[in-house]
Amino acid sequence: MQRLFYILYTWIIFVPIFLVLTLLTALTTIVGCLLGGERIFSYYPGMIWSRLTCYLALCPVKVRGREKIKRGQSYIFAANHQGAFDIFLIYGFLGVPIKWVMKAGIGKIPFVGAACRAAGFVFVDHSTSKAAARSLGEAEKCLRRGASIAIFPEGSRSETGKMRRFKKGAFQMAADQHLPIVPITLNGPFYVLPIGSLNLHRHKMEMVIHDPISIEGMDVSHKGLQQIAEQTQAVIAQGLWDEFK
Repeated sequence: MQRLFYILYTWIIFVPIFLVLTLLTALTTIVGCLLGGERIFSYYPGMIWSRLTCYLALCPVKVRGREKIKRGQSYIFAANHQGAFDIFLIYGFLGVPIKWVMKAGIGKIPFVGAACRAAGFVFVDHSTSKAAARSLGEAEKCLRRGASIAIFPEGSRSETGKMRRFKKGAFQMAADQHLPIVPITLNGPFYVLPIGSLNLHRHKMEMVIHDPISIEGMDVSHKGLQQIAEQTQAVIAQGLWDEFK
């Protein structure tokens, strides 16, 4: 019975409010950034939108390790990718401004794509190696301007909740810009809205922020970057719930 009530709540209350919030957030971001307020409007409207989305979904959120992030320092935030609510969890509760590196397909979503472009987010194009390199270059421009980048090194959502092999793009950026990598473990979004599902499930979510990994002095060759990726993945795995290990 509780499940039925939640499904009704989702489609009668959550979805309409979410759509209105998304539209208002996108418009606020676009207008604010176009008027020169990118530093504020590329982050705060999205942060508020993400928090409200989690609250409206009735999904409690727990965050551990936020004190490990140093204010004013740029980072590469690398997280596992369990489901669509990963974005709301990180954007809403990380506590520091970030630029997203995201799939090019998101840029085609009405209003949302325009808001992401206005905010300076980076769309990754894997159609060719040249296009992928161009995407990497755009992300590094954000880092040179003092921003932090959030990325899912798996590239796409997990179908099982368990991690897949990490790609090296995020770690190449860290090496090029001499920036620390912050591993982030996400638990719970897989249950809330897994890939292929349209119905929300009420479930607790958790974000664990781990100690930054400095790559200074580390091997940043092709093989070395893969080892750094594996090290980051191993740290993230330590914080996973047992069913996702």
